[in-house]
Amino acid sequence: MSAELLDAVRLHLAEHGGEPTPARVAAALRAQGRLIGDSEVLDVVAVLRSELVGAGPLEPLLADPDVTDILVNAPDQVWVDRGRGLERSPIGFADTTAVRRLAQRLATTAGRRLDDARPWVDARLPDGTRLHAVLPPVVVGSPCLSLRVVRARAFTLAELVAAGTLDEETAALLRAMLHARLSFMISGGTGSGKTTLLSCLLGLVDPAARIVLAEDSAELRPDHPHVVRLETRPANQEGAGQVTLRDLVRQALRMRPDRLVVGEVRGAEVLDLLGALNTGHEGGCGTVHANAAADVPARLEALGSTAGLDRAALHSQLSAALSAVVHLVRDVAGRRRVAEIHVLSRRPDGLVGTVPALLRDAEGRLERGAGWQRLMDLCAVGAS
Repeated sequence: MSAELLDAVRLHLAEHGGEPTPARVAAALRAQGRLIGDSEVLDVVAVLRSELVGAGPLEPLLADPDVTDILVNAPDQVWVDRGRGLERSPIGFADTTAVRRLAQRLATTAGRRLDDARPWVDARLPDGTRLHAVLPPVVVGSPCLSLRVVRARAFTLAELVAAGTLDEETAALLRAMLHARLSFMISGGTGSGKTTLLSCLLGLVDPAARIVLAEDSAELRPDHPHVVRLETRPANQEGAGQVTLRDLVRQALRMRPDRLVVGEVRGAEVLDLLGALNTGHEGGCGTVHANAAADVPARLEALGSTAGLDRAALHSQLSAALSAVVHLVRDVAGRRRVAEIHVLSRRPDGLVGTVPALLRDAEGRLERGAGWQRLMDLCAVGAS
């Protein structure tokens, strides 16, 4: 099916109105002097519907269960990540106008504006896919699209073990931490699997417990019977109506949570989260960007400063709020794995540091660190 014929069908439908149903598409093709079979008509219908209400040429990639990220750098530069690192896709667009048109349509689907006056957007599509798009001249050349695909269901712990993300001993340790209601953070870089692991672990929480999630973008999909999901909202065109993550954490505390979860701690909400974990809300957790588990206290300190919390106060809160840090890494081949688990400990200078409890290298070898016994004691006390 040539691009010219598709354009002619689009024009015919636009002039006569209506959805691209098989009957209307067949009539449009007859108007062009083309008589084709039913299967070809259905192919044209699928293409047009994909362009009008779907993701256009990207639709097959979004339908691929292995794809986690789709990146469009230019009409002929589409990259995907299937868990093995980025790879070039043969799928492409006709030109930069087609990329821009798709970006704007997806933004509209998410209820956001994307044009020359507002040349970028960060939003969630109705199916949960995370959308980020930037238009020229902010980006040089072609509009750029980034799609983070949210898995329809959470991985099970057994599936993560089979994928090599963690081993049986680490899985048992994480189960013990959950059973003991330890508060913890999952750290790692972008795309290291923090949200995937957190969704999996939340599915292991007691079914009778009430989990309240607060997220910038609703990406967590825990397999649990009692989950309440809260999502932030940007300001409208008049600058009103914004709902921040800090607002959500405060509201979550009034919703009788057994487990308070912040999808990603990235700002002043760290103050409210630490305050909650210090006042009886055991078993809370979340994710945070960090290069290593040992960097998490410094990262939280930097975030706490945005809420006006000084260093000493932050570390005082932190020492009583969090028990452990689970850190994930992603190697050059794209494989994700739990690399270390640390416990938090107050140092002689009054600041909080981390102590390695379990370390796992790229070959899967495990090493118990100085914090192992401390972690075992915390799990035993919490479980009693």
